[in-house]
Amino acid sequence: MTEKQKTVVVIEDDRDISATIQSVLTAAGYRVLAASNGQDGRRLIQTQKPDLVLTDMMMPRMGGFPVLEFLADLPDAPPVIMMTANEGSRHKAYAEMLGVVDYLRKPFAMEVMLESVARAIAAAPDTAGE
Repeated sequence: MTEKQKTVVVIEDDRDISATIQSVLTAAGYRVLAASNGQDGRRLIQTQKPDLVLTDMMMPRMGGFPVLEFLADLPDAPPVIMMTANEGSRHKAYAEMLGVVDYLRKPFAMEVMLESVARAIAAAPDTAGE
């Protein structure tokens, strides 16, 4: 029996960063869906029920924190990895309080992101087939 391909939603407003992350995740065997802001990301999360969300913190229209707050209200929310160039420890503490499983400071190596994604998906309860 083959394992179902894991779906990752990437919410990132920087086109170059988003394209790089998408290509690296796709090459690693993930199904990747992308949004350029939190509003579109929330819609993707609702319709696609991803296994993981990677979100930027600062974006136009809706940033990463409102996405985390939205996910906190979902009964079966996917794990979230937050990506940011922000150095503030208060932001990290708030993100952790809202349940992020990892916090990647930009710029980060793609290997570091892949390891984080693999850990987050492995640690998440498997809801497939429920």
